[in-house]
This record gives sequence, structure tokens and C-alpha cells, in this order.
Amino acid sequence: MNSAIPWMSFEQVCSTMDEMGKSNNPFLFFVDYKAESGWIGTPSEAQALGIKYEIGSNKIAAKSESKPIFNKTPISESSYLDKFNQVQRAIQRGDSFLINLTAPTQIETNLSIEEIYLIAQARYKLLVPEFFTVFSPECFIQIEENKIKSFPMKGTLAVANHSSPDNLINDVKEQAEHATIVDLIRNDLSQVAFPIQVEKYKFIDQVKTHEGDLWQMSSLISGELLDEYKGHFGKVLTKLLPAGSISGAPKTSTLKIINEVEDYTRGFYTGIMGLFDGHLFDSGVMIRYIETSENKMTYKSGGGITVFSDAKKEYQELIQKVYLPF
Repeated sequence: MNSAIPWMSFEQVCSTMDEMGKSNNPFLFFVDYKAESGWIGTPSEAQALGIKYEIGSNKIAAKSESKPIFNKTPISESSYLDKFNQVQRAIQRGDSFLINLTAPTQIETNLSIEEIYLIAQARYKLLVPEFFTVFSPECFIQIEENKIKSFPMKGTLAVANHSSPDNLINDVKEQAEHATIVDLIRNDLSQVAFPIQVEKYKFIDQVKTHEGDLWQMSSLISGELLDEYKGHFGKVLTKLLPAGSISGAPKTSTLKIINEVEDYTRGFYTGIMGLFDGHLFDSGVMIRYIETSENKMTYKSGGGITVFSDAKKEYQELIQKVYLPF
């Protein structure tokens, strides 16, 4: 971790968020997967620490001055298969319906994380110097005028192998995975809002990568914040984290399975980052994540596993998600 960052506990982040939110003071924040630690501060404080960000932006990224070199060394297929089988046994026991299984991939590139941040094209971008960068396509929640929205993202196929997004929409495994996560997020939001509605179901985006585009399936769920959560963004996060799209359902038992099966630390990967501009609270899930340590780079990725999942396809999806978005 970057020692220059004044790290805080998750509780400190949330209480500060509530104080700043009530005063309509803008802030940037990010918290880790387990909702244990993070950072929050004003945009000027972020700038002073060298933290860069673009939240909810469609800004055109800079062009790379040199041809990027990008090599990846994922975990072996046999290692992944062992974890996959453990997950499937848990599903067959009825301990979970959907488990997001992730793993680290070692990468080699001629780009620094600062350079990757600058040329990455993504809706949610974050750079914590000498630590990690994120270029995520996935929104977590947005809150504006007491309306909360969530955009769970589940279901991915390569455009090169599937010319029509209908292949993704009609895939039995992807349908089951997406329906499960929509139900989970709807239940999560019901803790802080009422009534809850699914405004859009299974809409498709095309995500650009340096290895070819991907079809990505999402839905839009919304609700009206309950009185006790209006203006209290920290209280909302306390109820909703960890994010359902990167854990699974039911959440409590699934988190236990993930902790037992994944033999590495996710850290800030699959955590949440966001910005409050004084009016709109916009946050993203920290997927498409690269971490640097001791001159080594690690890209963390994964996907949702259901009873319909095929181990080889899931292993390929894990590798497919290790990419640079330009």
C-alpha cells in the first residue's frame, strides 16, 4: 500500500462521508473489498496526494506513444479447476446459487500503472500512485435527489466469437447468473429504499479491449431512499457492501465460501470507488484492476459461477478479462 496515503478504517470513511454529504461538500472515496479500510477526501486533497480519477466519464483517453507490450501468466487451468470444483460442491450442497470466483494473473508490460491509467478508456478510472489503477465499466450505485440506482453487470462474451449480442442474452448459464444477481441487488436495495423496481433488464454494452471487444450484459434497478438514509451515503454503503455483483447469493454464506476457496488477498480489487460532486453521488465497482508491488504487476479478474457453468469456459473468461481497455 502507498504509505503516503492517510488510510482510514471503513467506519471512519463512512462517518466522514455522512458528514460531508449532509453539508453537500464534494468528496472522492475508495474502500476495499472486505469493507475494512479506505480513503476519503476532497478533490484538492486527492490531487495533493497524486490520486487521479474520472468517475462516470466518457472522456476520450490519451493515445499511447509506443506500442503497448502486454503479456499475462494466469494461474494454471488445473489450479483453477480445483477451485471451480470446490465452488460447485458448495452450490450443489445448497450453500450458494452464485459465487464470484476470482484469481490473480501476473502481467508484464512496458507501461507503468500511471501510463495505463492515462490511456485506459473506461467509465470509472482511478489511480493511486505506486499502488493500483482501475478502469472499470461497472457502476455500483448512483444517488441523486434521494433516488438510488444500481447497474449490476453479469454476463460476458467475446464479440469476435459471437457476432450478435443475442448469443449472450439467450445463453442459459448467463441468463441464470444475471437473474440471480438482479434478484440479489433488488433485495440489497430494499434495505435502504422503497419501492424497488427493475427499470431495464438485460441491456447490452460493447466494451473495447486491446484484444477485441466484449459483449457485456447489465440491468438497471432503482428505488426511493428511506428517510433515515437520505443524505447518509455512509449508512447506505454500510448496508450494501460488499457489492453483490462481485460476491454472490446468498451473500453471507457465499462470502464465507469465497474466503475459503480463494487463496489470495483481493485487497482493493472488487472494492468500491466514488465521487460526490455536491449533487450526484456516483460510484463504481473496482474491477479491471492492476496492482503493483516490488516491480511486479498483478491483474485480478474473475466471473460468476452457477450450477450451469462450464469450467473451461469460466477459465477462459477469467483470462479474457485481463486486458487493457483501448
